[in-house]
Amino acid sequence: MKILIVEDSERLRLSLNIGLKREGYAVDLAADGEEGLEFAFAYDYDVIVLDLMMPKVTGLEVLKQLRQREHPAYVLILSARDAVDDRVQGLDLGADDYLVKPFSFDELCARLQALVRRRHQIKNPCIRLGNLSLNSAIRQVTADDKALPLTPSEYSVLEFLILRRGQVFSKDRLLEQLHDSDTEASANLIEVLVSNVRKKFRLAEVECPIKTRRRIGYLVE
Repeated sequence: MKILIVEDSERLRLSLNIGLKREGYAVDLAADGEEGLEFAFAYDYDVIVLDLMMPKVTGLEVLKQLRQREHPAYVLILSARDAVDDRVQGLDLGADDYLVKPFSFDELCARLQALVRRRHQIKNPCIRLGNLSLNSAIRQVTADDKALPLTPSEYSVLEFLILRRGQVFSKDRLLEQLHDSDTEASANLIEVLVSNVRKKFRLAEVECPIKTRRRIGYLVE
C-alpha cells in the first residue's frame, strides 16, 4: 500500500512516517495542502491521509480538487475537528473515512486496511488462493497452515500482486508503488524481494504464486 500523508504538524507527520514504514507501507509526506496536491497528481496512492486545518490550501479544498478531477485514491480525513457537522461536511465532499485526533495508531492502520479492501472490492481481510492464505489484518501469509516468515517488504510485494491478480507489473512500477517517491533504491531491489519470497515458499515446499513474464514483469495469475 502506498500512502500520502498531508499534515502540517511536523511531529505527527514524522511519527506517522516512522510507524507506517515499520508496518511495511510506502509513505510520502506533504507539509501543506498545496504540496499535497502536487504529490497526489504526480503519483499513484491507495490512500491519502488528510488533515483539514492547513496553511496555503485547506484540507477541504484539497478534497474538493481531488474529487473534481476524479482522483482514484481513497481519502481518510485525520482532524482535531470533532463536531458532527465537520464530519458530515468532509464525508459529503467525498472523503471515505474520518478519524478524530487524538487517535489510536492501531485503529488508523485498521482503517487504512479497510479502505484498501474496499478499493479492491474485498470484504474479508483473509484472502485465500489455493492452499495459500494472506491475512491483511495481521500482515501474515500461511501456506498449508504453515506461517511463512516474510519480511514487511516481502509481504508487501506479495500482497500488492495478489490484490491485483492477473495484472503484470514491471520492476520499475513495483518499486514506485512499494517505496516512497524519493527512494534511491533501484528496480533490482524488486528482483531480490521476489527471489527471497520464492525461496521461502520453496523451503516450505509450497508453490509460489508470483509468476514472471519475461521482459515484462511479475504477476499473480
